[in-house]
Amino acid sequence: MPTARPESGTYVPYFINYIGRVPEGAEPLTLLAEQPAELRQLLGGLSEEQALTSYGPGKWTIKEVLLHLIDTERIFAYRALRVARGDQQPLPGFDENEYAAQSGANARPLPDLLAEYEAVRQASLTLFRSFGPAQLDRTGTASNHPITVRALLFVVPGHEAHHLHILRERYFPLLG
Repeated sequence: MPTARPESGTYVPYFINYIGRVPEGAEPLTLLAEQPAELRQLLGGLSEEQALTSYGPGKWTIKEVLLHLIDTERIFAYRALRVARGDQQPLPGFDENEYAAQSGANARPLPDLLAEYEAVRQASLTLFRSFGPAQLDRTGTASNHPITVRALLFVVPGHEAHHLHILRERYFPLLG
């Protein structure tokens, strides 16, 4: 039986952009387990030069997109851990553009970024698999909005699906 989708009001409305990318009836834990192979297939064969491709001025490179996925997943998993454990301290937001600017992603070899991504994903999978029904429905506050662990479980694979779509639509046509 698939994990029930989060109810409206248990996450900031913007997150429907990510939650909506998890197909109806799909199990988010399965998506989390399957996405690393998809990402490796998409990015693993790129040269270092190709991985520095950006689709426009001021837009992230492919390496920066990958490190954005890593950073964001770490933050969302940390939020899920805090909320699941009953921590009621409001959790701050983050500026993804500032994180990308400070990341140093473009100076790192692509295989290193892919290995880090896979390690973070394995840790996230282990964490999300550990949550029972009561923990999934706990609510906390992040970026001044309510959020449940269940919503975060859907946001993580949905966020990645969003960026994989952008990579395919905007970046890969430029690679020839």
